[in-house]
Amino acid sequence: MTAVPTPVLQLAGITKSFVGVRALAGVDLRLHAGEVHALMGQNGAGKSTLIKVLTGVYPADAGTIRIAGEAIRPRSPLDAQHLGISTVYQEVNLCPNLSVAENVFAGRYPRKRGMIAWRAMEAQTRALLARLSLDIDVTRLLSSYPVAVQQMVAIARALAVSAKVLVLDEPTSSLDEEEVRRLFQVLRRLRDEGMAILFVTHFLDQVYEIADRITVLRNGELVGEYRVEQLPAPALVAAMVGREIAARREAAPVPLAEGGRAALVELRGLGSKGLVQPTDLALRAGEVVGLAGLLGSGRTELARLLFGLERADQGELHVRGAPERVDKPARAVALGMALMPEDRKTDGIVGELSLRENIVLALQARRGVLRNLTAQEQSQLAEGFVRALGIKTASLDTPIAQLSGGNQQKALLARWLATKPSLLILDEPTRGIDVAAKQEVMDEILRLAGEGMAVLFISSEIDEVVRVAQRIAVLRDRRKVGELPAGSQEHDVYRMIAEES
Repeated sequence: MTAVPTPVLQLAGITKSFVGVRALAGVDLRLHAGEVHALMGQNGAGKSTLIKVLTGVYPADAGTIRIAGEAIRPRSPLDAQHLGISTVYQEVNLCPNLSVAENVFAGRYPRKRGMIAWRAMEAQTRALLARLSLDIDVTRLLSSYPVAVQQMVAIARALAVSAKVLVLDEPTSSLDEEEVRRLFQVLRRLRDEGMAILFVTHFLDQVYEIADRITVLRNGELVGEYRVEQLPAPALVAAMVGREIAARREAAPVPLAEGGRAALVELRGLGSKGLVQPTDLALRAGEVVGLAGLLGSGRTELARLLFGLERADQGELHVRGAPERVDKPARAVALGMALMPEDRKTDGIVGELSLRENIVLALQARRGVLRNLTAQEQSQLAEGFVRALGIKTASLDTPIAQLSGGNQQKALLARWLATKPSLLILDEPTRGIDVAAKQEVMDEILRLAGEGMAVLFISSEIDEVVRVAQRIAVLRDRRKVGELPAGSQEHDVYRMIAEES
């Protein structure tokens, strides 16, 4: 009987809680030499917390971590690095104002007679990058190179400390297809040299292209560990979301009939390199269109592209039949669009301002500094929306940060409704609010569509999408893979996400 080799890295029974909330509950993970191991799960599954425990950002409440069979307890990312665990994050955490060579050796510069040995450092950096098939000027500032090159420099830094384990946290989120291909060539070479690689991603296609093994987490718990060939895409999606997916239909989903209504806003091959692939989508007055997909599928990116927060470099955007260039939010607002962002704390509310001031913010911005709303106009407008949306507050002058999440969400909705938009883009409008508030928000969405507004509804809660949308556009790996008509069910959406392209 062949002995099973000892894993390079083994986590057993890892548990972690924050103020009574259990983020990880007895999670196991094994990494073997010469393997790429994908860590998969929905948002909130515990992937980030597990990585932070592994790399010493958080101490585990319970459980053990072993490298080559020996127990370790990393106390910081630097400590983890010394133990042989190096991490490359989604946002490259290097110093753009330093040279490539300085970044690779920051904190451990080679020295000669007490001075930095610049030539030796640059020569060693070139050798490390050559291992990654990268030939660049290592004396240039890191900021002068694109993100894909910066990712390679971060990997070279990991190799410079003789890492046994390389953790890649969403390394492809900002890369285009060619850059991903080059990165995967490097990862295969490192794997063949015997390195253990933990690959965290939301892109299903990439898992099946690069990974040898998959561990799935859900709600802070281990679902299972699988060989890639044992877990086809539909089964992986089912493991991540906790529900089975019906068998694939023989026929493709029937597209929604056009019905003769002209599109209010139409995306014709609209895309942006490295952000979202060219997309066709029609948005019509009086219709709620759902945008569905797993985290990382490109939902938010498409909304930001449509609203001018990101620049399109492919395709066209037509508004009321005419081509338009929407390269900034002010232009989108002028064309009758409104965007309620995904993160209300960071991109939505202004916590120090009152409820009244938050509600009138977008309308006042559109009017400009020379056409100020009077205090009376502000109060009348805010009072109307407080009554219409059932916003609970002691006063219009209460700082919005003091309101509940549901009431903050309603206030953001009021802010954009005050501009009387033709198209309302809602990115996760029910996130973080209670069940009653969710229902009120969704009722308001349906009411607005009934009055003729076009609504683009984006949510990671697929049950919400199928409940509120008349038509559903499904995204996977930053591209639209199809549309589903009214009456579709959750399993229809998950099946389309999981189907091979």
